[in-house]
Amino acid sequence: MAAERQRMVDEQIARRGIRDQRVLAAMRKIERHRFVSEAQRSGAYEDHPLPVGEGQTISQPYIVALMTEALALQGDERVLEVGTGSGYQTAILAELAAEVYSVEILPRLAEQARATLEDLGYRNVHIRLGDGSEGWAEHAPYQGILVTAAPPEVPPALLEQLAEGGRLVIPVGVQSQELELHTRRPEGFRVERLAAVRFVPLVGSGID
Repeated sequence: MAAERQRMVDEQIARRGIRDQRVLAAMRKIERHRFVSEAQRSGAYEDHPLPVGEGQTISQPYIVALMTEALALQGDERVLEVGTGSGYQTAILAELAAEVYSVEILPRLAEQARATLEDLGYRNVHIRLGDGSEGWAEHAPYQGILVTAAPPEVPPALLEQLAEGGRLVIPVGVQSQELELHTRRPEGFRVERLAAVRFVPLVGSGID
């Protein structure tokens, strides 16, 4: 499936404006088909979400690339992911950051993702079963936070756990959603809106 993966990156991602060469290299390397069921593998490199069970999905490749590029990772960061899901986005982050801390609220998905990532040899990934809306305070602050489900508003705990100069990428909204980039500055948070998106809802105690 290497040829399909290369075509995915060339046609669905680079052609649509993703320029970060480290992101493109990670997406060429990581076998997306390893993160979906046998029944879904024939569509693993097409540009749309796929179900992974428990009412959750693996995001379309372009959106994964867009969100990852927005973090602007250099390789030495500690990153928090909220919503491990299948573990595909986690693997992308693990290629680009020093340490990845990922929180998943659904036990089966957490165990499945942990097993897949261990099988693929990732040693810089730490997965915890829990409420991602509260972040993972023990390892804060994070230079990057990426959220793979949409709350109505940004959970305060995630903003609190973002380092100075750090970036939070998160879909926000209920009926309509916007992918937002929050950058922590000394004077406060700068917010940019990147794209209209559609994600499953983020659930947790930190959600109003």
